[in-house]
Amino acid sequence: MSARSLRVSRRHLLALGGAAGAALALPRRVAAQQATTPDTAAMPGVMPAGERHGLSAFGDLKYPADFAHFDYVDPDAAKGGMFSQIGPTGLFNQSLQTFNSLNGYILSGDAAQGIGLIFDTLMKRALDEPDAVYGLLASSVTISPDGTQYRFRLRPEARFHDGTPLTAEDVAFSLNLLKEKGHPIIVQNLREMESVQAEGEDTVLVRFTPTRARDVPLFVASLPVFSKAYYGTHPFDQSTLEPPLGSGPYKVGPFEVGRYIAYERVPDYWAAGLPVNRGVNNFDTLRYEYFRDREVGFEAFKAKVYLFRQEFTSRTWATGYDFPALKEGKVKQAVLPDTTPSGAQGWFLNLRRPQFADPRMREALSYAFDFEWTNKYLMFDAYKRTTSFFENSDLMAEGPAGPEEIALIASLGDKLTPADVAALKAPPWSPPVSDGSGQDRKLLRQATRLLAEAGFRVESGRLVSPDGKPVTIEFLDDESGLERHTSTFIKNLKLLGIEAHFRLVDSPQYQRRLNDFDFDTTVRRFSLSTVPGESLRSFFGSRAAATPGSNNLSGIADPVVDLLIDQVIAADTREKMRTACHLLDRRLRAGRYWVPHWYSAEFRIAFWDEFAWPSAPRPVYERAIPDIWSAPGRPAQ
Repeated sequence: MSARSLRVSRRHLLALGGAAGAALALPRRVAAQQATTPDTAAMPGVMPAGERHGLSAFGDLKYPADFAHFDYVDPDAAKGGMFSQIGPTGLFNQSLQTFNSLNGYILSGDAAQGIGLIFDTLMKRALDEPDAVYGLLASSVTISPDGTQYRFRLRPEARFHDGTPLTAEDVAFSLNLLKEKGHPIIVQNLREMESVQAEGEDTVLVRFTPTRARDVPLFVASLPVFSKAYYGTHPFDQSTLEPPLGSGPYKVGPFEVGRYIAYERVPDYWAAGLPVNRGVNNFDTLRYEYFRDREVGFEAFKAKVYLFRQEFTSRTWATGYDFPALKEGKVKQAVLPDTTPSGAQGWFLNLRRPQFADPRMREALSYAFDFEWTNKYLMFDAYKRTTSFFENSDLMAEGPAGPEEIALIASLGDKLTPADVAALKAPPWSPPVSDGSGQDRKLLRQATRLLAEAGFRVESGRLVSPDGKPVTIEFLDDESGLERHTSTFIKNLKLLGIEAHFRLVDSPQYQRRLNDFDFDTTVRRFSLSTVPGESLRSFFGSRAAATPGSNNLSGIADPVVDLLIDQVIAADTREKMRTACHLLDRRLRAGRYWVPHWYSAEFRIAFWDEFAWPSAPRPVYERAIPDIWSAPGRPAQ
């Protein structure tokens, strides 16, 4: 059993940074592999002034202005066919369990997965670079010398699906609308976007504050552009099942609320021939299926109800793939390396609840979860233990603080107390390793000791808090995939005197409760980027702790965390950013805000043998399925 991604693929993956930030969920140890174009010889970490055909966080770009297509695509890929799947990820208000809205950019409703396919953006992500985006709606962008003004030059041929021109007025309208009425994650990330205005029909001027994070322009460039005329007669801030007017490669096709949604390729899509779009958008139909039960979903795949499956259940992968179609070669299996950061998955504790106020109590809970037993007996030894908020990346802290970290600590002066300094220099906290028995008595004794130190005591077999209230914990979820794993945890918690139970609710109620922070603990997976920036505040910043709908589920409100986020954002080189992230990871782990889960550095996929993919190397920064696949054509490699 693994994590699912953003509200997500078998556990909730909250992709840092939203639309652009989701594109920036990046792997480790690969930055050195990226080529740099000759026009990036400016100061490290500062986006070069002047006209650019692409953007990146630190100004480096792999592709020149006249590139024909991305290296990882087949520019002559066949067009046609259908790709269908249970979607692996969600974004903003999207759900994996159901949908009741086609508005994916506000807080209310459960939006359909894939709704972003119908909208174009100013620029589009390159999947073989850490964070670069290249011109889509915008042919170029001109940056002022002080880095606060970005002028996007639009392509005159840009069109909405109804044939009307897409102009600078539409772009300015969209960005201002999202800042005012968008999902809280979007609003948070646009705080440092000062203003947007149209300069004629083909130029958009975006002004940023001098203190804006380096990733904010990339985020802006990756947001959807809406039709100003359309939303002049349609309310934006409400859930709706009316397909919106878009300009992207797909339109909303047939759908049945909560069951499936299909997107149909636009045959006369205005941007089909652009370099960023060659070799992608190959299927005539992209379809997302919804199943509330995992076993039902797997049986549907075996019956060819849908064609592609990423397997998130280790038991199913180990024992379920023996059906006739696979034995006959009609279904293929593959294990692809996942070099992207695995992020942080676990039970996140809501510090707004009084029983979790003391970090010693929170740490005690970690001693009651036996990962080693769970991995062996429930997950076929398929996973590794998660320890870091930046797991599987070079941003995670390891061992005592190194020279660069110590220098950064020293530069912060009296902003840190002596205790803060000592903690940041020490090896980071990691969850305990059990004896694999399922009930490690040594660890449970340590948990009891920590609880006693925090003022908790056992009365008549029940743990009570320092103020005399019985300690209870509700594990909230909207699907039962982790119920067995949670049950073993609950058994050990009861040995400590804690009354705990697993609560299953429907998806809309689940999301409402998370938006209102009305839960004790729940499972999430944060997919953190190797180029984090402004969006860190949404996950860990003090202001977000009090913002309904934010990603700060634990309610982290720590001035030192805020300070270290500022250091990450202010870093002017990748190396300095990495050092600041090490310290941020140390501080977050010291807070004991979660009981860490597990991760796998692999994509386990199965698919009906009706697809082809390019012979070029797969991009290391993304799964890229179905992006670069096609049907029919050459057999899958």
